[in-house]
Amino acid sequence: MSDVLIQLFADVLQVEPSALDDNISPDTLQRWDSLAAMHLVAAIEEKFKIELSTKEIMEMSSIGRTRKILQGKNVQV
Repeated sequence: MSDVLIQLFADVLQVEPSALDDNISPDTLQRWDSLAAMHLVAAIEEKFKIELSTKEIMEMSSIGRTRKILQGKNVQV
């Protein structure tokens, strides 16, 4: 089964999905810089038809943390 969140991160960050897991963060992946973070927020909001608050965006410190934030908004990821 494909992980839609991992695939979204892979597409935005232009890396192979196999290189990503829930522990990946801006500290562990050079491509995840501030500009990429803005693209990720836009892609997440568009893909899942949600709006993220500034607080939620600031808390997206890893793929796993992002997954928990989305699950808190009843997004199936």
